[in-house]
Amino acid sequence: MSGGITVTFHGVRGSTPCDDPGLARYGGNTSCVVIDAPDHDPIVLDLGTGLRSYGADLVAAGRGDGWHGHALLSHLHWDHVQGLPFFTPLHHPDGSMDIHGPAHPEGPLAVVFERFMGPPFFPIRPSELPSRIAFHDVEPGRFALGDAKVAAARVRHTGPTLGFRVEIADTVVVYIPDHGPGCSSEDPEDHVPADVIDLCAGADLLIHDAQHTVEEYPAKRHWGHSTVDYAVEVARRSGVRALALFHHDPTHCDASVDRNEAHARAIVAGAQEPCTVLAAREGLRLGVAPGGAVRDVAR
Repeated sequence: MSGGITVTFHGVRGSTPCDDPGLARYGGNTSCVVIDAPDHDPIVLDLGTGLRSYGADLVAAGRGDGWHGHALLSHLHWDHVQGLPFFTPLHHPDGSMDIHGPAHPEGPLAVVFERFMGPPFFPIRPSELPSRIAFHDVEPGRFALGDAKVAAARVRHTGPTLGFRVEIADTVVVYIPDHGPGCSSEDPEDHVPADVIDLCAGADLLIHDAQHTVEEYPAKRHWGHSTVDYAVEVARRSGVRALALFHHDPTHCDASVDRNEAHARAIVAGAQEPCTVLAAREGLRLGVAPGGAVRDVAR
C-alpha cells in the first residue's frame, strides 16, 4: 500500500464536551480521530463524543450499515469513551468494532468498560448493542491491525494510558492525546521520555495533547496534560514533520486556540528543521502522504 492516508478529526476537545458560540470554529466534542487508508478498515483513535458525529456522517453517506473498524483507546476517562453507545453503525447487527485499549489491574478491559457503560450509570452494556464489539487488552509493544503496524507505549497521565504509533500506507501517524509531564515528580518539566521519542520518531503527523498554556500549567500540572510548548518540544526532539495541537481545554475559545497555534508556530519558525504546526478542529480532514506532506482536504 502506498500513496498516503486521510486523518479526520471528529472531536478535539479535552476533559468534557462543551457548547458555546465562542467554540464554534474548533468545536466542543471530545477526542475522536479516524484514519482511513485505501483497502483498509477504518482505525478510530478514541471514542469520545466526536464518535457520534462520525457515525452520523457514515449514515448520511450510506456507509453505516455493515460498518467494520478498529478502535485504539488511549485510556478510560469519560471524554475518551462517551461516544460508543451513540455510534449508530453499531446499532446495526452487521456492524463490528474491535477495541484495543490499555490493560488494567482492576480486570480485563471489557469488564472495566462495563462498569461505567451499564446500569445504573447507563441503561445498556456494550454487549447489549446489536453489533459485535470485542475488547482487546494492550500492553506496551507492537501488534498488527490488518496491514497497519501499531506500536503502543505507556505515557504519563492519571491512570493507565497509552500513546499509539500507526504505520499504514507508508505513512506514520502518532496519537498522544493525554500526556502529563507533571504526573512524575522525578522528571524535569522539559523531560521527554525516551519511549515517547521512540514512539514519535520521524512521524509524518503527531497528534499531541496541548491543553494548557505555560501560564495555566503551574496550577494544573497534576492534571496530566501538556502545555503547547511541551507539545512542540516533543515534536522537535522526535523529528516529526507535522504537529496537530489537540485536546483543547474546554475553557479555551476559538481566539484562545488561535493564539496557541500562533505561539507554537512562532516557536518552530526558528528551528533548524521546522515542522508544520496546526490546531486540530472538528471537521478537519488531512491528507497525509509519506515524507510529511500534509494538506487540508475539503470534506
